[in-house]
Amino acid sequence: MPVIKRVKKGSYHVVPHSEGWAIKKSGSTRASGVFSTQKEATKTAKSSAKKAKTELFIHAKSGRIRERNSYGRDSHPPKG
Repeated sequence: MPVIKRVKKGSYHVVPHSEGWAIKKSGSTRASGVFSTQKEATKTAKSSAKKAKTELFIHAKSGRIRERNSYGRDSHPPKG
């Protein structure tokens, strides 16, 4: 049985799009922005996630999450 991870509502995702790369907010069906490169989309999404104090998920072309960053209050901060 697959493990289902909960994604914080309001988090941002950089996902593949037919016109390049898109930024989508969790729970949204429409992209909030479409960019020609993943780098451009990630830069914009990172800024938005920092302002919203939420998480950012960067997906690979396959759609799998390849990177995850948290810009909010971390319930389990690293030690030291």
